[in-house]
Amino acid sequence: MKIAIIHDFITKLGGAEFVLKVLHKIYPEAPIYTLLYDNEGTKGEFSGSNYKIITSKLQKLPRFLRLHNKFLLSYYPRAIEEFDLSRYDVVISSSNSFAHGVITRPETLHITYCYSPMRYAWDWGHKYLNENNIGFGIFVGLKIRKIISDLRIWDFLASRRTDQWVAISRTVAERIKKYYKKESVIIYPPVDIKPFLDNHFSPQDYYLIVSRLTPYKKIDLAIKAFNQLKIPLRIIGEGSDAKRLKKLAGANIHFSGWLRDKEKNKAFKQSKVFLFPGEDDFGITPVEAMASGRPICAYGAGGATETIIGGKTGEFFYDYDNIESLKKSVLKIENNYSSYTTENCQEQAKKFSEEIFIKKFQQFTSQAYRKHLEEYKA
Repeated sequence: MKIAIIHDFITKLGGAEFVLKVLHKIYPEAPIYTLLYDNEGTKGEFSGSNYKIITSKLQKLPRFLRLHNKFLLSYYPRAIEEFDLSRYDVVISSSNSFAHGVITRPETLHITYCYSPMRYAWDWGHKYLNENNIGFGIFVGLKIRKIISDLRIWDFLASRRTDQWVAISRTVAERIKKYYKKESVIIYPPVDIKPFLDNHFSPQDYYLIVSRLTPYKKIDLAIKAFNQLKIPLRIIGEGSDAKRLKKLAGANIHFSGWLRDKEKNKAFKQSKVFLFPGEDDFGITPVEAMASGRPICAYGAGGATETIIGGKTGEFFYDYDNIESLKKSVLKIENNYSSYTTENCQEQAKKFSEEIFIKKFQQFTSQAYRKHLEEYKA
């Protein structure tokens, strides 16, 4: 059985890229097709000889354009369709935008592991336009709005090319059903919890955020709240919003930038509470924090509601843009800290281990392929 893996972009490191590494661990002979690849942006994680990365023709463009991929939105559908996958029996798309749009033979099983339907084309469409100050200007605004409208049409039609949809959470499964009119199986993403379980550190007096520094992560809300609470907050990560966030932060807030795994894991283990102020489709970092034995303070929507147990492994706040709502949740944790035990947090984290993901995904793929062959031959 010849397998290929398709991933939208391999230009930065995040949760989707960790899943990609695990998919490649399951199918080590599978080449990885991607629209764009950047070795520097991914810290060399995919540069080993065990990875065969095949890029689209867009890889030939200058690096500046490749790193600002919103300028290339209208080019991605055609580029993803040009990959020749005719020699593969199974194609696995690792997708939150374009990967599921590849074209396969009728006898090829196409599975899409979906992080979410393309959010800037669907449920975040208006928010995306507002955050990027895209109005109705004749030369730019209307052009970009037309591109996104065209992408929405392409995306819906491309969704028909997938034979089996797998969602990373119930939240994503609901979006797949709403926008693509497709049912999906839920297999939670893998989390490498082993480095966190053996925690001999006592919690220090700081809250922790580990995240890309981008607007939708709502780190600005956390900074404003902690400026008032005066509780130490440590932020690990880098991103386009870093400069603005640093200007907002008071003296009790420390930015550590990007850290290697050993240093980052130590920060998880030494933290008192993990803070997750934005809405995510799953959220790997809260699981890593629970594996370290630490409770979570999270916004009560999206994947966090499927991984965190309120009152047992953390607390939720529900008013997305309200500083007081977040502060109230933090103070509740402070007043009841002993009730969030290390044992409860770690037991919950174990439900999302890498081993469980590998077993479920292998089993699903094998069964789906057998069924696909039977239906094709019939």
